[in-house]
Amino acid sequence: MVDYAQIKKDLEGIAVEDHPALVKQKSRDFYWYSPILKSQLDNVTADLVVSPVTEEEVIRTLKVAYAHGAPITPRGGGTGNYGQAMPLSGGIILNMANMNKVKQILPGRVIAETGVIISELDKQTKAHSGQELRFHPSTAQTATIGGFIAGGSGGVGSITWGGLRDLGNILRLRVITMEAEPRILDLTGWDLQKVSHAYGTNGIITEVEMPLAPAYDWVDVLVGYDDFMDAVRFADTLAHSNGLLVKEIAPIAAPAPFEYFTRHKPYLKEGQSVVVIMVAPHSMGPFEALVSRYKGDIRFRSDKVESMKGIPHAYELAWNHTTLRALKIDPSITYLQVQYPAPDHVERVRKTVETFPGELIGHLEFMRFDGSIQCSGLPMVRYTTAERLEEIIRIHEDLGCPIFNPHRYTLEEGGMKQTDVVQLAFKRETDPKGLLNPGKMIAWDNPDFDFKAGKNYLFQGLAAFMEA
Repeated sequence: MVDYAQIKKDLEGIAVEDHPALVKQKSRDFYWYSPILKSQLDNVTADLVVSPVTEEEVIRTLKVAYAHGAPITPRGGGTGNYGQAMPLSGGIILNMANMNKVKQILPGRVIAETGVIISELDKQTKAHSGQELRFHPSTAQTATIGGFIAGGSGGVGSITWGGLRDLGNILRLRVITMEAEPRILDLTGWDLQKVSHAYGTNGIITEVEMPLAPAYDWVDVLVGYDDFMDAVRFADTLAHSNGLLVKEIAPIAAPAPFEYFTRHKPYLKEGQSVVVIMVAPHSMGPFEALVSRYKGDIRFRSDKVESMKGIPHAYELAWNHTTLRALKIDPSITYLQVQYPAPDHVERVRKTVETFPGELIGHLEFMRFDGSIQCSGLPMVRYTTAERLEEIIRIHEDLGCPIFNPHRYTLEEGGMKQTDVVQLAFKRETDPKGLLNPGKMIAWDNPDFDFKAGKNYLFQGLAAFMEA
């Protein structure tokens, strides 16, 4: 048994919380998007929350936890959707939110502590030098930069810059190991793949160095279409229009916009699908010309309203905020994460739309993937049973549309992160007792795990990079 009373004494001088209600609150993320995860994880809670304010306090916390054999689960803003930051084995929640300083802003890059809120980071870089992060999740107002790297994959801006898996979209990470004497690692290049989207299973990120792009006063636009596939074809054309600078392109099928986008409802038409778009101001003229050619109906543009007060940003209608807005109206909604591989991604979308009429509500995110334009899907699902959800997943895969399953909480089952012998060896090196976010890496717990099982992964195994 772990002696948490003694741990509290050993951590004197560091902020520690053990009130059960507060600890339970910090043990939660947005796992309840999934009815399956909700039933599995509802009772998960930690024993303590430790909130360091310096790297020295992180190291001290890890040393004490290691000595006592206490599990550590790192947490940023808790905005993940599939239990990434939930302590399956109890123990200590390492709350990184108080390590939130922006250390240095330079041409093309920023150095910051891991707990800074993404919108605040962007605010500071814009004010300093007219720069912003290349891309961010729809939860930018509450997510931390470290949490995004440890649990995310891409987001608003991925139409231009791709995702976190792409070389150059993370420049450097400072990571602390979970050992008797914790070490500080500065990771760059291919080594970054060891800790990006690894849920904090093999090191605690304390500092990030991220690339920046020029900042713009992006114009939020909603373009309506009576037919969802017309919206998809327009979105695909827009995504391939090299001269237009956009940051977000998300076709969303009816009835979602009119029913779920309550703050935009006065601007929307019942029964219409919309494309949610962010456009650079200097591209608005040619953008309007493209909309006209494709017979779109511009329902809303942020540069034409008297005030945006009370109206969400366009990116807060997209990515998993679309699902969140649906859940607020209809708690039976859940979602999937689908890849529609290029170059016939539009045709693959059409097939899935025709296969699930009324059961799935289409939602696509256009992005750059391995140098090509394609779309991924976050379709909303009218949930009935776990068996039917598995059947829907199998049908997608039979149609050539791989699923990154958001109803699983392990790295391997979600299909985002491929664990291999190199990844496992790194965890053995940095977390020899397996105390970092235990239960999230099947390969650690299962000595018979098949690394070569045929499956598509968003983040390839490390061996592929080492052999290249």
